[in-house]
Amino acid sequence: MSQVSWKSEPDAHDYPAATAYLSLVADAAQTEDLVSRLKTAPLDYHKAKDILRAAALPLLAKDDPHVAIDLKKIAQDTHLSPVLLVRGDLSSGAPLQIADGYHRVCASYHIDENTDIPCHVVDRVVHS
Repeated sequence: MSQVSWKSEPDAHDYPAATAYLSLVADAAQTEDLVSRLKTAPLDYHKAKDILRAAALPLLAKDDPHVAIDLKKIAQDTHLSPVLLVRGDLSSGAPLQIADGYHRVCASYHIDENTDIPCHVVDRVVHS
């Protein structure tokens, strides 16, 4: 069985992808703030199964085109980029947002649901 290897930092194109996604769920100012903070957030680790549960997202099938690409990368021992996350809010019921990396999370889950995935995680709002 393959092991998932990870880069230490997200790829440059992950931030524009996160911006595109977040602009659908947040206004322009919030999106800019979230992405700016994602760029400087420390690396943290969370299990694939926990990320999917917190995001309330389904596991995509192995034959999903983007998951399949990531599974092929894993098989070739190509390092995957860390994922970008915006923390959910338990009190309001707002789920975790996978700003970038949903397919990588799913591919990792297919290898081992307990895969520790490197993540940059930020809160929805800055707490003072």
